[in-house]
Parts: sequence; structure tokens; C-alpha cells
Amino acid sequence: MNRFSVIYLFRKQFYHIYSATQAEAETALQHLLTQDEKEPIGIYDAKTELFYWEPNRQVKYDKAPIEEQGPLGDQITTIAKNLRQQGDPQQPEETTVPEIVATTL
Repeated sequence: MNRFSVIYLFRKQFYHIYSATQAEAETALQHLLTQDEKEPIGIYDAKTELFYWEPNRQVKYDKAPIEEQGPLGDQITTIAKNLRQQGDPQQPEETTVPEIVATTL
């Protein structure tokens, strides 16, 4: 089972990469950090339905007021769930970027 999804932005669209383990997901996230054209967002765990922000985004998220953290968390988990429902686990999936997630973090 591909439990984890590594979420990233590419040309103002969200995409994800399936990973079977957290270690694989963390490696994929680290690889995305080295690519100029792709902006890593974080890792979604489909089993626990938790989202782990990329480290720089985590700092910004932690500094955001509580009233912003909830909606941001809800939006990114919704995006991750939608990406996972869209299709073939072998192909990167995409969805459009909600303005609040794209500009806030």
C-alpha cells in the first residue's frame, strides 16, 4: 500500500508522489528540495490522515496564528486526499492551488 504522499507544487499545480514508507517519502521530499522547478510542501500519511510540512514551511506554520493554522491544515489534507483519489499511483497527480495555501506558506 502506498500510505504516504509527498506533496509538491509545480507550475502552480499540486502534485504528489506515492511512497510505501515514511523513509521513502522523506527521501523523495529531500530530493524535491534540490529541484528548482518543484516546490516541496510536505508529506501526507493516509493511514493517520496527518500532514507533515516541509521543514521551512513547518516553521512558518508554527508562527502563524492559531486561527490560520486550522484552515491551512484542513486545506492541505483535503488537497492530499483529492490527489490520492484522482488516479493511477504510478503517475504524479495534480490539482489546482488554493490561494491561501500558495501565498501563505
